[in-house]
Amino acid sequence: MNETSTVPSSAPGPWQNVTVVGAGVIGASWTALFLAKGLAVTISDPAPDVAKQVRAQLDEAVPVLRELGLPTDGLDRKLRFEVNLEQAVANADVVQENGPERLDVKRDLFSRIEKAAPAGALLASSTSGIRVTDIAEALEHPGRLVIGHPFNPPHLVPLVEVVGGEQTDPETVRRAVDFYTALGKKPLVLRKEVPGFVANRLQSALFREAINLVVEGVVTEQELDDIVTSSIGLRWAVAGPFRSFHLGGGPGGLPAFFQHLGPALEAKWRDLGTPQLDDETVKLLSEQAHFGASFEELQTERDKAQIKVMRALGE
Repeated sequence: MNETSTVPSSAPGPWQNVTVVGAGVIGASWTALFLAKGLAVTISDPAPDVAKQVRAQLDEAVPVLRELGLPTDGLDRKLRFEVNLEQAVANADVVQENGPERLDVKRDLFSRIEKAAPAGALLASSTSGIRVTDIAEALEHPGRLVIGHPFNPPHLVPLVEVVGGEQTDPETVRRAVDFYTALGKKPLVLRKEVPGFVANRLQSALFREAINLVVEGVVTEQELDDIVTSSIGLRWAVAGPFRSFHLGGGPGGLPAFFQHLGPALEAKWRDLGTPQLDDETVKLLSEQAHFGASFEELQTERDKAQIKVMRALGE
């Protein structure tokens, strides 16, 4: 593992041991953050080459962790792998699940996790859209389960959407917020369950119209990306949609905006496209998906730029 002279972190608060269930892109990214924050991490994933894959992703995360001022010396010192799920969670203070986006799989995982993990362990799912209420139907004590949905990659982007279900104990939500806050994340508790949560729903709405504009021949993919990063991307980094339109209304704020521009905005809604991801559309989009660099180069460029933006905003 790459090294730096940064002083190692101490594990945050009462949390010492975290079990990461599922070590794909999200699970490995969570692992990088947990380790950099001084936590002992046990990974449970049935993939035969999981250790090799995770260590490769940890190496990729090291430059970002360094830029964030986090320690990377001996990053995998507190990392271990345990295929047996029950043994993997036996001493966990926190379980962060990142399994396949299938309700039946998540129900099975948490049914087993609940029986094997300590009674006081925080049980969280990284699911990007499944309701915690639906997953918790498999639990004897559904109040223990909460959603801790990160924005990719978790070791870099601050947001974690924390969502309780119909039977989630408010204390579980509070503990989840405390845990993610101690990691330096920015947890935000949603007031009610909604499929896909908030960030992904916003992203999906914008991407739908982005696809429509490309399919209709208005712009290319690269041109659309340039438009976003040179306009609303910059604006929304410092003021979200509501504050932006509030300022767009002048001294009268959002009421003035709706009075003067509301009808035109509503008319645009009726004109938005509803593209289908059929074979022809996917072929067109795939043909344009060439950005002049390898995946690894694009990822590095993105992460470096993201860090600069976060520093400028004081994140």
